[in-house]
Amino acid sequence: MNYRYWQTKIQFIGLTVIAAAVQSAMAAPPVSFNWSTVVNNGDYMPTKTCDPAAANPTTPPCKTFNSYNQPSVNGKGLVVFRARSKGGEGGGGGEGETAAGIADDGGSEAGNQPVHGVYTRDMSVAGNPIVKILDRKTDVPQPNNLGTKFVEPPSFPRIDIGSNTIATRGNHQPVWRYTLPDGSETRAGTTGIYTNPFGDLITGASKLGSVPDFSFFEVPEVPLLPFDVFPGSPAVTGGNTIVFKGNYTVDSVGKTGVYYRDLRNVDINGGPGGGSNPVVLIANNTDTLIPGTDTVFGSTAPPSAANGRMVFAGFDNEDNPAKGGIYLAPLNGPTPPLVTLVGIGSPVPGETNASFNKLGEGVSFDGRLVSFWGAWGTETRELVLQCPAEGNKDRIKFCNEQYPNGFTTHVPVNQGIFVYDTVNRKAYRIAKTGADFTDFLYWNFSGRVPGLSEGSEGDDGEAARWRSSAFMAVSGRGGANYHDAFKAKTGLVDGIYLVRGPGQPQMQTVIKTGMDGGLIDPEAAGLPVTEMGIERDGFRGDSLVINASMGNEETSWAGIYLTRVPKP
Repeated sequence: MNYRYWQTKIQFIGLTVIAAAVQSAMAAPPVSFNWSTVVNNGDYMPTKTCDPAAANPTTPPCKTFNSYNQPSVNGKGLVVFRARSKGGEGGGGGEGETAAGIADDGGSEAGNQPVHGVYTRDMSVAGNPIVKILDRKTDVPQPNNLGTKFVEPPSFPRIDIGSNTIATRGNHQPVWRYTLPDGSETRAGTTGIYTNPFGDLITGASKLGSVPDFSFFEVPEVPLLPFDVFPGSPAVTGGNTIVFKGNYTVDSVGKTGVYYRDLRNVDINGGPGGGSNPVVLIANNTDTLIPGTDTVFGSTAPPSAANGRMVFAGFDNEDNPAKGGIYLAPLNGPTPPLVTLVGIGSPVPGETNASFNKLGEGVSFDGRLVSFWGAWGTETRELVLQCPAEGNKDRIKFCNEQYPNGFTTHVPVNQGIFVYDTVNRKAYRIAKTGADFTDFLYWNFSGRVPGLSEGSEGDDGEAARWRSSAFMAVSGRGGANYHDAFKAKTGLVDGIYLVRGPGQPQMQTVIKTGMDGGLIDPEAAGLPVTEMGIERDGFRGDSLVINASMGNEETSWAGIYLTRVPKP
């Protein structure tokens, strides 16, 4: 396959921007990757009452996996993923999530709860088992004096690129009972961030900042104020440092910021570790100025982290930004300085007299390279979104009440996927809309429905609304070399594509809807691929992991799959 490409060098305030546009990508047929199954619908879930390795795992009745969020992987091939069964351990119904990772937390009858959990599997050696990290029968780690168990992990888990430490959010009922100064009793702690840097699961952050004994969980800007929630997915780096977005309320006004916390292997009230180091502020929308301006951040997005540094997107106005961009911060000491990587107003690689007016919130970071979505120009196209037909019944009802005729939005015509090299300070364009791709944005209606109790199923931290996301994952292959995988739409076809750069970039089709599922999972032979997903920590080293669904009107199949991508 001969690919047409071109490059333009632009000097912009000392920043060299190199653009490379790959043409005729859709003409490239799917490449035969060698896939290994991490988990699929034929695997039994390890639960409190079920050992999949038992001689007869159907006695007591074991449930099989049914649906999956996008997986994450470290540099050695350890995969972490969120998954659920179709029904409870005793059988029954319940609806799952889409392969694309949209949280369709299906309803279920009392006593017939589906199994929700976070699991790992080490793919570096064949035959390693699936290991449960937590599910609905797992006790929330200390602090927990109420014997509280998890309700669900509301977002996809992530993993440190250089260790086996994972990080995940968890929702649950209150974990701590204590007495107020007036003698009354109260309870607190309905959500948190949980991680395993020292083996057992520990609490990395929690909604317990108002409890005097646990002031290290407080919002650092406001003593003894707890975080309300930790939206999105927390990241982890250096084996024991979590980075996350946190929301809180001051005088009935919602606030938000990005933070990190360094954990220590010492006990907290009898727990297995975590220490008492405080949460550290990186940036907030209270008093942190957008670099180079006199404007305070209006919003921040969940960060990514690797090699002791974090990257996040922040803007003055999330919906219509005039200032802001993507920033890097070292994780050492209080309020570390922010370095601007790409900003609103920065030149778009490969475009004449064009600058970014939108940048994506979800960024992939491997310690050197950052992959992100961006848009430019004023041209838009109208998109009418219909409320989901499957998933959480309360959320579906609320969506239909708010948007009985569908939700109308406008998406940029000019958009693309980019990679930024933090060492060489160069930006590369990976793909753009036009002849090859229609769109890189995917929409879902998610969030907390009014009236939903804290810590309950379906509470993902922020108010229910339509959200758009772009999906990509970058992996450095030595020096300035990289591979970048991203999800894109062409007409009615969705696909995941792989670009090798930066020299003469080449594009490969990894998977797309309509192709035979047997190409990635022998047990899905003859079933067309219907959906697929990839997330920002889904490509590390040579390990690329995705989730996919296959099916027709009669049957369906799904799973998580890993392939090894050799260096160029």
